[in-house]
Amino acid sequence: MTQHTGLPVSGYRPQSKSAVETVNRSKYLEERVLRLLDELAASDVDKRWLAVGRTQIEQGFMAVNRSVFQPGRVALAEDEA
Repeated sequence: MTQHTGLPVSGYRPQSKSAVETVNRSKYLEERVLRLLDELAASDVDKRWLAVGRTQIEQGFMAVNRSVFQPGRVALAEDEA
């Protein structure tokens, strides 16, 4: 199985090609939805509720992507004492 190097962010580990492809598909879908929301923002909608919906959609996609990449906890200096 091909592994992609982990992100240069603490807690992220190398990912399989399949995991990267899954998250890339998710990011593509997220972008499509966000563009729809951008169009709605330019129309006569309740901006407050649109902002609430956008935030929840962004959080949802973030949660789905984290479920695939499964980032771990980060060790702190005091953990080694």
